Amino acid sequence: MKKRVILGMSGGVDSSVSALLLKEAGYEVIGLFMKNWDEKDEYGVCTATEDSEDARKVANQLGIPYYSINFEEEYWDRVFTYFLDEYKKGRTPNPDVMCNQEIKFNAFLDYALKLDADYIAMGHYAQVEERDGYYYLLRGEDNNKDQSYFLSRIGQKALSRTLFPIGHLEKKEVRRLAEENNLATAKKKDSTGICFIGERDFDEFLDRYLLAKEGDIIDVDGNKIGRHSGLIHYTLGQRRGIGIGGIGTGEPWFVAGKNLKKNILYVAQGEKHPALYSTSLIGESPSWILEKAPNMPLKCTAKFRYRQKDIPVTVDILDSGELHIKYDYPVKAVTPGQVAVLYQDEVCLGGSIIKSIEPLDKKYEYLNGN
Repeated sequence: MKKRVILGMSGGVDSSVSALLLKEAGYEVIGLFMKNWDEKDEYGVCTATEDSEDARKVANQLGIPYYSINFEEEYWDRVFTYFLDEYKKGRTPNPDVMCNQEIKFNAFLDYALKLDADYIAMGHYAQVEERDGYYYLLRGEDNNKDQSYFLSRIGQKALSRTLFPIGHLEKKEVRRLAEENNLATAKKKDSTGICFIGERDFDEFLDRYLLAKEGDIIDVDGNKIGRHSGLIHYTLGQRRGIGIGGIGTGEPWFVAGKNLKKNILYVAQGEKHPALYSTSLIGESPSWILEKAPNMPLKCTAKFRYRQKDIPVTVDILDSGELHIKYDYPVKAVTPGQVAVLYQDEVCLGGSIIKSIEPLDKKYEYLNGN
């Protein structure tokens, strides 16, 4: 009897080729489109109707069943509320990581198991490998598209049931397979940004849900040099959109810190200013792929944002259960609210939410006083 696979179809080329490969491998494939955001909402269209139709076209081409499932309530409760709460704290969240943890590899998995699925599948550029009864998450073969960063908070229950059909391929090969098989999505552009925001202006979107209060922009030497439009609109290390060009040496300005209580945006001039760098971080809510912490202290590498090059670090667990992650060299713009993801070579170990950072120069500790 064929193994049944419920595939998350997004209407993009990656999940389309995943469907093709699964069918060719002899699985019983069922395509399932996740509707996570209300397309009728005036604040975020997310092109759900168009994407669903594209997924349906591919399913029809391949002769596989196709359905749509509504996860709007789960997404609002588990992902979007988290997204807003993080911004209220003055942090910069990564909703894609939380969506994978709570929706794609949780709510979706539970639904698939009710349909007697043997596996679920997603069009992510990542790989799963079973070793001695444990399931390891590996980077995707295509270094430019590797998505293990976004999968760093899923555990053994999900991984033991998950297939990543294109994880061993490079993107150009995925495109070639789509075109070779005349799939309806072969030339469709990759989606970018956060789904529920769609093509909207990001600041405008935040203003719909959160109160933005104007305040002072102060440089790290204590000089008032401008006004900001609301702290929710800025993130550490940000260069564009601050609105204070032409002041000082002529070098670009960067966001160096935010103080919620005083509603102050701190900035530093020059991309190598020491106020922009930190030497370690505290990570809260650690999550391990193997669901148990490695032996500590741990020498490994880390990414503090997607597409960042691996940074050598030493990790230890504090009495609080939080992680202390010390970098081998100072790193610029490590941002609270983002995810610190840990790797041992090609294996993703897990990650934690960045809670706070230790500045390169102690005199700048005040910059993130909330």
